[in-house]
Amino acid sequence: MNLHDTLLLAWPVFVQGLFLSLGLIVAIGAQNAFVLRQGLRREHVVSVVAFCAAADALLITAGVLGMAQALGERPALAQALALAGAVFLTVYGWRALQRARQASTLDVTSLGQGMSRGAALVQAAAFTLLNPHVYLDTVLLVGSIGAQQPAPLQGWFAAGASTASVLWFSALGFGARWLAPWFARPRAWQILDALIGATMWVLSGLLVRHVWRTL
Repeated sequence: MNLHDTLLLAWPVFVQGLFLSLGLIVAIGAQNAFVLRQGLRREHVVSVVAFCAAADALLITAGVLGMAQALGERPALAQALALAGAVFLTVYGWRALQRARQASTLDVTSLGQGMSRGAALVQAAAFTLLNPHVYLDTVLLVGSIGAQQPAPLQGWFAAGASTASVLWFSALGFGARWLAPWFARPRAWQILDALIGATMWVLSGLLVRHVWRTL
């Protein structure tokens, strides 16, 4: 298979991983608020962004490869997890659409004063690794969905999902001064949540279609 044919197969998988990860990571939360705060203060931004993106990439890759190995000889379990993922995405999308009906903002004023690089990385690690949802999202959900892809394309799915983290955290950290006023507008989050909700429902439908085709 030549490079052109490979890219034709890999690109949709890469994009699916990208949008799935974006839909899960773009939310009002402590980690995002912390990265935005560091960006506003121009304080250890490179280190914090690099840590958050690298941690996500490692968890996503471990999830995809680990789940692929675990599910390789268990097609029934793979189908069950795919359907469970579809249900999760449907509920997640519904909650995002519900949030879109309410006004909310991202507050960075309650996260303390300046800190050393080490302290900033410790806080970034705490916000990232002590949140149980990160393991549900990256290892179990993203991992099980990525494991549904053919083996040669699983790396592309993981790359797409990891790219979402790099793009999002880079935008928060390096574009903080431009993004902060936008995130302070409730209407902006309502629009974003509506887009996330629609995206999650589309991805859920793709999962159900995949399971249907494997029956």
